[in-house]
Amino acid sequence: MSEARSGREWHSQSQFGVDGTTAKGPGGARQECVQGYTGAVIRNVIFVALCSGMLLSPAWSQDWPQLLGPNRDGVYPDEAFVPGEPRMLWSKDVGQGFAGPVVASNKLLLFHRVGGAERVDALNASTGEPIWSSESDTSYRDDFGFDEGPRAAPVVSGDRVYTFGAQGVLTARALDSGKELWQVDTRARFGAPKGWFGSASSPLVTGEHVVANVGGPDGAGIVAFDIASGEPVWSATDHEASYSSPSLDAGRALFLTREGLVILNPADGSIFYEKRWKSRSRASVNAATPLVIGDVVFVSASYGTGAVALDFSAPAPVELWSSDDVLSGHYATAVHLDGVLYGYHGRQEFGQSLRAVDLKTGKVHWSEDRFLAGSVTRVGHQLLLMRESGELVIAEATPQAFRAISNHQLLPGVVRAYPSLSDGRMCVRNVGTLACFDLSSD
Repeated sequence: MSEARSGREWHSQSQFGVDGTTAKGPGGARQECVQGYTGAVIRNVIFVALCSGMLLSPAWSQDWPQLLGPNRDGVYPDEAFVPGEPRMLWSKDVGQGFAGPVVASNKLLLFHRVGGAERVDALNASTGEPIWSSESDTSYRDDFGFDEGPRAAPVVSGDRVYTFGAQGVLTARALDSGKELWQVDTRARFGAPKGWFGSASSPLVTGEHVVANVGGPDGAGIVAFDIASGEPVWSATDHEASYSSPSLDAGRALFLTREGLVILNPADGSIFYEKRWKSRSRASVNAATPLVIGDVVFVSASYGTGAVALDFSAPAPVELWSSDDVLSGHYATAVHLDGVLYGYHGRQEFGQSLRAVDLKTGKVHWSEDRFLAGSVTRVGHQLLLMRESGELVIAEATPQAFRAISNHQLLPGVVRAYPSLSDGRMCVRNVGTLACFDLSSD
């Protein structure tokens, strides 16, 4: 296994660019960058990703194969779809966990805990009928007496589904049958600590690798595994794991670890950029997924850390704004439309506000105070706000004012898992029930 590390130094400027700067490659050696993570690269996302073979498998355009959808940005790809009155199609009793459902090739995959096992169920997304079930034993115990099921949503890529259990076990299964192909106990292998709530970051599948925020010491903070065998390929950073799932843009993987933002090459683990973004409080987590919007990278965290918008249009990134009083999301990832971010601000347990914030300036356009916690998904110019109370609020995505269109009680609370949205169907779970609703307006 090769190792790509940046040492303990945090860099305040980009380590990659077209100005002759260099990046650290495998083994900590410095190497010349061919092309930097600049606006030109980001504007050619599709070209670069296709050339490097690093796009997630697209499957169908209506699939929701991972957390936050096809591009991990919380956006439903079909803008012609207009959400309407929810109609329940089916429901099913399920086990523990906060891992949201995902959908690929009309299979809904749910990762949950039943008794002493973490189980993956594949269901017909249209009817809820079982297709296959596969499980492995777990002894995970939550130190705070909360839910003991898995937190990380499955990831479907090609003909495989990958899961990362609360105990740090990474597993690959065949999508058509559920057959286990390989399994790695990352905590045992890399010595990663349990953390506050176990492992909860959905891995990233890119090219020939599955990349996970393992959180191990001695350079095993982020580890890439071969998709065919599960063998480690490279490792990078000494950072402890967070509860944020990484994102992918223009062949660059963006991780918000417990220490901060790390942008690296998922092919070899070489690090392009790092920025410390961590609370001074030990009792804290980073949980929201980093967003790439044109030339801007947006990162948000709670516990006094705050949000920051970084402009990468020049060789050295520029901080556009940072604040703990604008859009400090506890765990929910914001969505973007036309230069405006829509998301949650504040701690979950204190009653979060829902806000619209200007991406480039940090100006708060409006704030719906004590809206309460939940998740946000964007469909065209509408927001699907799934509250922890089990209520779905459909609202306009506009910077003018908060404008709710409709409210629907889908399930009893507490709903913390992100929903899936595929072919006009929203599937949502609480601890005990998984239900699928038709949101088609016709």
